[in-house]
Amino acid sequence: MLVDSKAERIGKSARGRAASALLLWVLLGAAFILNGYAMKWVYPDNPLAGDLSAATGALILAAPILGMALRDLARARAHINGLVAVAVLAALANGDWRAAGIVAFFMLTALVIETRTAEGAHASIESLVRLTPTRACKLLEDGAELDVPAAELTPGDRIRVRPGQIIPADGTIAAGQTTLNEATITGESLPLDKAEGQDVFAGTQNLTGMIEITVTHTGEDTTLGRVRELILAAEQTKLPIMRIVDRYVQYYTPLVLMLALLVWLFTRNMQPVISLLVISCPCALILATPSAMVAALSAAARLGILVKDIADLEGASRITAFVLDKTGTLTTGRLAVGKLAPREPHTSEDLLFAAASVEMFSNHPVARALQRLATEANLQTVKPTHFSEKAGQGVRGKLNGKLVLAGKAEWLQQNEFDSAQLDEPDAEVDSGSSIVFVVADGKYLGWIGLQDSIRAEARDAIAELREQGIQRIAMITGDREPVAQRVADQIGCTELQAGCLPEGKVRYVNTVKAAGYRVAVVGDGVNDAPALAAGDTGIAMGAAGSDVALHTASIALMNSDLRRLPFLVRLSRTTRTTIYQNLTIGLLFITGGLVLVGLGKLTPILAAVLHNVGSLAVVFNSARLFRAGGPGQEQPEQSAPGV
Repeated sequence: MLVDSKAERIGKSARGRAASALLLWVLLGAAFILNGYAMKWVYPDNPLAGDLSAATGALILAAPILGMALRDLARARAHINGLVAVAVLAALANGDWRAAGIVAFFMLTALVIETRTAEGAHASIESLVRLTPTRACKLLEDGAELDVPAAELTPGDRIRVRPGQIIPADGTIAAGQTTLNEATITGESLPLDKAEGQDVFAGTQNLTGMIEITVTHTGEDTTLGRVRELILAAEQTKLPIMRIVDRYVQYYTPLVLMLALLVWLFTRNMQPVISLLVISCPCALILATPSAMVAALSAAARLGILVKDIADLEGASRITAFVLDKTGTLTTGRLAVGKLAPREPHTSEDLLFAAASVEMFSNHPVARALQRLATEANLQTVKPTHFSEKAGQGVRGKLNGKLVLAGKAEWLQQNEFDSAQLDEPDAEVDSGSSIVFVVADGKYLGWIGLQDSIRAEARDAIAELREQGIQRIAMITGDREPVAQRVADQIGCTELQAGCLPEGKVRYVNTVKAAGYRVAVVGDGVNDAPALAAGDTGIAMGAAGSDVALHTASIALMNSDLRRLPFLVRLSRTTRTTIYQNLTIGLLFITGGLVLVGLGKLTPILAAVLHNVGSLAVVFNSARLFRAGGPGQEQPEQSAPGV
């Protein structure tokens, strides 16, 4: 990967130098052409000097075009370079040096502008991800600091990052606390407070405190490195319309050459032939889609929206239904223990010890909440043996030789425990909590109520999706009906499916698709992987640092701001409209130019000018997408109360 990246950087550098050299070559040729016109005006009775200067400029400007055409011919490719080359050669053969030079000048100028624009678009994307510093402050075992190349860091190393510095590798804060600017990863403009035990990402900026970090990923394996690869890979993908253009462009050049031959046979005049060849160059059509898509990718990446394939970005414009997971998507996913309800003679400490210990190896939000509470209570847990977990249902394992079960009532029944022994949770807790029942060696220890909070922007995001014409919005969750209903009521979601196992979520998504909807599934990218894969578009929330999220979903939102969803739909629709506008612009310039050729109103120089104007109109129209604004950047101070 490092070798590939280095080769890629060398290639881009070489292309940049080639573009600069071409620009200087164009300016040199243009100087001779201008001198040819000046000599003609200054010495009208002696045209030889002016013609000689114009001929020199024309040959200078024609050389790159003829070179490109010959390379295409050697590769048996019928490309637009051939049309331009034939037009320039026809003008040269006709003895019209100034016209040949001006045509070549405008065509090369268009090529330089298009190259510079493409490089600028790539650079704007690269600037989002090429932020990792080249040096790092590594801590030795004796606490001494050693300045080392960031590329030499390995997982397990401990580094120190001071205020104002950029973090050189992914890791976990081992000491200290600070505020970080993570906009490069998540697109979130407001800084985030970070403390010991929390993850940090390469390329983000340390703003306030000095921290020590235990490195987990370096180089291309960091979140920033994976983001970069995804963006660059997306640039290489194509929409169906782009593939159609590529397929038929090889027939376009021979067709135009045949038309030019017919024009010459009927008129015996090279001027309309040259004009036809120049105005027929389909640069604007070829640029129409890729220029818009690169601009849209850049706008999305700036806000932390990663698109693996530009077809997924275009497909988002046709979404008619959203299916959203609850925990971690519509809610913060950060559960907290709200109540411990032990059954006598067991104590709250007995209940928490059993639950936190048996859940130790689980990554479920319930397990993390229990671990946090046990840590805060200074409770010493033990590692379970014979651990197993059923997603969304519960876990089992042995603690000091005793079989412990923790999970839903149905899970306990499946493990041959009589659910009649379970307590009925309090009514107020039942309506707003997730309940975990705990059993040890066949004895019921009690239940634990855990509460989650709804994301503050959830209701507004869903309302905006409805305003954009999304016909169906549903919430799916493995949680119980009362909990799910309370969340649905608070966010304004009228359709929900509660008690869904992972396979149940997939069935529900397939049912919605079978009803004729184009479905986007939104989840956290880890527990919802099957459902994400089942949808027409899978959108992973909060994907920063998550390998599963980055590789499972079609689109990954690096933060968990639900306002990115309506923005994504809006950007996709704007991009599609821009593509259609670009294609219309390209067709109008070509067809309009051909009409003018037929009327005898289009000179070769005017044809070259119109060709440039059409190409630039497409480029500038696409560039509007760079400025596509996102959702409000202000982060709510607190989440709305709820489940």
